[in-house]
Amino acid sequence: MTATPKFTTLGCRLNAYETEAMKALSAEAGLGDAVVVNTCAVTAEAVRKARQEIRRLRRENPTARLIVTGCAAQTEPETFAAMEEVDAIIGNSEKMAPETWQGLAADFIGDTERVQVDDIMAVKETAGHLIDGFGTRARAYVQVQNGCDHRCTFCIIPYGRGNSRSVPAGVVVDQIKRLVQRGYNEVVLTGVDLTSWGADLPMAPKLGDLVLRILKLVPDLPRLRISSIDSIEVDQALMQAIATEPRLMPHLHLSLQHGDDLILKRMKRRHLRDDAIRFTEEARRLRPEMTFGADIIAGFPTETEAHFENSLKLVDDCGLTWLHVFPYSPRKGTPAARMPQVDGRAIKARAARLRSAGEARVARHLAGEQGKRKSILMESQTLGRTEQFAEVEFTDPQTEGALIEARIAGITGSRLRA
Repeated sequence: MTATPKFTTLGCRLNAYETEAMKALSAEAGLGDAVVVNTCAVTAEAVRKARQEIRRLRRENPTARLIVTGCAAQTEPETFAAMEEVDAIIGNSEKMAPETWQGLAADFIGDTERVQVDDIMAVKETAGHLIDGFGTRARAYVQVQNGCDHRCTFCIIPYGRGNSRSVPAGVVVDQIKRLVQRGYNEVVLTGVDLTSWGADLPMAPKLGDLVLRILKLVPDLPRLRISSIDSIEVDQALMQAIATEPRLMPHLHLSLQHGDDLILKRMKRRHLRDDAIRFTEEARRLRPEMTFGADIIAGFPTETEAHFENSLKLVDDCGLTWLHVFPYSPRKGTPAARMPQVDGRAIKARAARLRSAGEARVARHLAGEQGKRKSILMESQTLGRTEQFAEVEFTDPQTEGALIEARIAGITGSRLRA
């Protein structure tokens, strides 16, 4: 039996999407016995975990060829080149190119350079058309955008992903049509900076234009969901979709990062505290059942207790439910890494307080759902999610991937029960 590569994915949904594309590319090239690690660079801890995972995989696969790619490979190729466990390092652009995998398969060490990482800022196109989404049998993720033109002072990701580039609307619509034909009941639009979609396309359409086009041209798609967005960049067409399109899920994950204006300026964010509050109030006015998730960083350089309290208050002021809390860690090469740092113990304690506030908001949301009839997408036979993304447990098995109408009977831990 011919050996096939094993893939390990660290980090975001976009990485997972690209892993699926790499599986197809490596299979077409006939790569054979190899281990591929698709790394994340969002925090120093993510890079540490990548190195740890590489060492573990080498112990478990002593004779396989070990290839490292992804954002950490792009931003820190020298870190992985110094690891004796690693046979090849390929960048984020190179990993999407068929010729890279053909070269690796034909001559793994010989004439093939061990480090293949070029200037990601020179990349002008994104390879979003390579695969028709990925996911479970219930939900498919479709990449519509890659890269970021902004330079937040804490963020290394633009140096891993390059500048913003968009998949044309026609390509996206055709992908989603095929996914619906394959039986998917929910599609999630993904990207690095999703609200910048379209800026590099003819006529510079906006994300809201893409959403309305998808819903119009794919009438059989039951549910469309948007992943993380920058609320300050939301356009009027997207607000119109929130107000008028029931198939657009009432759940938005916001890249807020902080609740204090001075810290937001030092982060080089494009919004202020009141902008975030105004957006959530308006979105909830247009769609009363709307729920919000958010990314928030605890312990950004120079953050005082008073600054942090503004982040804590923002959870209630914006009515946030699903929090992703990141304890700040410096990323070499970013401006924030050169700013006065907060004590690590204070960072840990503040992150814990934010998570506790998030847990209280989740409990409040779940309590308000009891007794309601909900539309639930089944992710397995006994676990599904509501339109607002709350998990629901079923006692009786259901059909995976199906949309089920059910009454919420109670709460078990952090899940609803139906």
